[in-house]
Amino acid sequence: MFGSRIKLDKALVARAKRHADLAGSIKYLTTDCREILERASARETAPRVAAGALARCLLREFGIEVFGFVRAVGRASFDLQVTADNWRSLQPARDASEVYCPDPQADSAMRAFINDQKNAKDTAGGIVEAHVFGCPIGLGSCMTWDGRLDSRIAAAVIAIQAFKGVEIGLGFECARRPGSQVHDEIAFDPSQSNSPNLGFTRSTNNAGGLEGGMTNGQPIVVRGAMKPISTLGTPLKSVDLNTKQSSEAGWERSDISAISAASVIMENVVAFEVARALVEKFGGDSIGEMLQNYQMYLNSARKLPNC
Repeated sequence: MFGSRIKLDKALVARAKRHADLAGSIKYLTTDCREILERASARETAPRVAAGALARCLLREFGIEVFGFVRAVGRASFDLQVTADNWRSLQPARDASEVYCPDPQADSAMRAFINDQKNAKDTAGGIVEAHVFGCPIGLGSCMTWDGRLDSRIAAAVIAIQAFKGVEIGLGFECARRPGSQVHDEIAFDPSQSNSPNLGFTRSTNNAGGLEGGMTNGQPIVVRGAMKPISTLGTPLKSVDLNTKQSSEAGWERSDISAISAASVIMENVVAFEVARALVEKFGGDSIGEMLQNYQMYLNSARKLPNC
C-alpha cells in the first residue's frame, strides 16, 4: 500500500538524492552514490531485529516483556496511555493494524495521512514508542558513561535509519516544567514486595523507568522520531557530483512511509539493550544460573538494611 519500485536509471548514481549520499560519497572519495546508499540502507536492521527477537526470548524467562507501536503519524495520534495492565489487550489490535497502531480510529487517520502524501508525491514519518515491563531495579550503571542503560538505549534507537530524535519518559517536556512536575514521588507498598520493583512504587513515571542510567522498577518508556523518507516523488534540488551542476534528486523508489517497520525495529533494538544489561548483571553459563543469580539479588535487596 505504501510503497512501489520503478526501474533503476544508472545515470542517477552520481546525483546526491538520499539521506546519506553526499556525506558518504565525500567521506569515501567516490561519486558513485550506489555504494553509499546500499550500505546506508535500512536493510541493515534485519539482523538487529533478529537479535532483538532472540533477546526477547531471554527476557521472557525473567518476566520482562517489550511492547512497541506507532504513536503518531502527521497530526494523527494514538492518545491512550499504555500500562502494564492494558498492553496485552492492545496487542491484537496493534498486530492487525497496517500501521502497527493499537487504536483502529488512529490507524485509519494515519493511513489517510500517508495516502494523502502518496497522492501529493510526498512522504511521511512519525513517532514510535516502546515500553519494557517487568525490569528489576538496578539494570545498567551510574558509574560510567557507557554503562548507563539510558545512553545505550538512546544510541540504539538513534542509530535506526531516518531516526532524528529519542525521548525517555517525559523527554523534552521535562525542560518545560518545574521540578515539582517532573520528578516522580516514591512510595512503598508491602503488597508488591515480591515483584521486581521490590514494593517501591511511583504515582507517575515521568522518568520513563530510568534514573541515573539504571532501571528504577517502573516500565521503561522510549519514543523515537522518524523523519519522512528522503526520496520524494516530486524530486528536490540536488547536485551532480561529477559536474557540480544543479540537478534534480533521482527517484529510484517511491516508498511513502516506513513507520510501521520502524516500530518493529525499535522495539527489538530496545529489547537487545535491556537483555545486554540483564546478562551483565546476572550472567552465567546457563539461563538456570542466571535465574538463580537474579533471585539471589532480589532476595538480598528485600532484606535491606539487614542483608
